[in-house]
Amino acid sequence: MSSLNSNLPPIKVFSGTKSHNLAQAIADALGIELGKMNIQRFSDGEFEVSFEESIRGCEVYLVQSTFPNADNLMELLLMIDAAKRASALSIAAVVPYFGWARQDRKDKPRVSIAAKLVADMLSAAGIDRLVTMDLHADQIQGFFNVPVDHLYASSVFIPYIKSLGLDNLTIATPDVGGAKRANIYAKQFNAPLVLCHKQRAKANVVESMTIIGDVTDRDVILIDDMVDTAGTITKAANLMKENGARTVRAVASHAVMSGPARQRVMDCALDEIVFTDSIPFDVATCPKVHILSIAETFARTITNIHNNRSISTDYIIK
Repeated sequence: MSSLNSNLPPIKVFSGTKSHNLAQAIADALGIELGKMNIQRFSDGEFEVSFEESIRGCEVYLVQSTFPNADNLMELLLMIDAAKRASALSIAAVVPYFGWARQDRKDKPRVSIAAKLVADMLSAAGIDRLVTMDLHADQIQGFFNVPVDHLYASSVFIPYIKSLGLDNLTIATPDVGGAKRANIYAKQFNAPLVLCHKQRAKANVVESMTIIGDVTDRDVILIDDMVDTAGTITKAANLMKENGARTVRAVASHAVMSGPARQRVMDCALDEIVFTDSIPFDVATCPKVHILSIAETFARTITNIHNNRSISTDYIIK
């Protein structure tokens, strides 16, 4: 990958507690050491963040996905505040999984818009830039008044799908809301697109689902941005098999995988489900899961930001 410019301010990468492995891989790809931090926890649950090395005049990249629980977001906010007070030249929040992104609008009366609140908190803490991947809703970029580099996991998923060598590939989406994302993959592979129309009884509970399109004797790949309880993706996979699909796989950027998700994946018709490492996941707990690393993608982005080069032309597939 491209080297860092020694004539520019030095880069330093630090990690929150739960994104350490990804941050270490990003630092390794950049050819630098992961920065030293100390997070001291008190018995009442409060914690204190401190940098254990000078960051004065440095470009600081803070790697932390904001998946549950809320401590991960609070850690990131304290890291930003500490970096600002330690005279960092610039502070970029590297948030591979941006939590609360499903709450991006008022879809009923008297509810919060949590994605905007999180954006405001990150801005108030002092970030100069956000680097993230596959936001649940693209418009969240507009909630920030600083540059947002929105990367796409398609940069690692598309090469992987090509490596499978599937002759009868069909791209599918488990809900109509993901049609635009799935259509990108369908165009890339010149493959037919199949939609699933679902109706929810309530959050995380799918009441009914129907297929729009033909999957008979096809190798189906379901495309989604995240899997939470796995209710939608597994119901869609079962429906594909019931309608004659030969194989069914799924790719999704973020492995939230909460509650009954692991058991649902193991019990359903999916042959495989592929995630990135935006959220740490132990594949031993669910053997159908395959993880692809996004460390090179983020390291390449950080390098291009540092060297004032475009980040869009090298690898982002829209």
